[in-house]
Amino acid sequence: MMDIRPIKTEQDYDAALSRIEELWGAAKDTPEGDELDLLVTLVESYEMKHPCL
Repeated sequence: MMDIRPIKTEQDYDAALSRIEELWGAAKDTPEGDELDLLVTLVESYEMKHPCL
């Protein structure tokens, strides 16, 4: 079950990366695939705002 929230801290960021690793390879148009897409988008946004990571 998805519990997607904005990434606001480095701890949130690390948790999102861990979850992305778990979901990597999930089939498109499945709940897991949708969660993966959302997390990748959030991580990319966080990385753009915090380029020193």
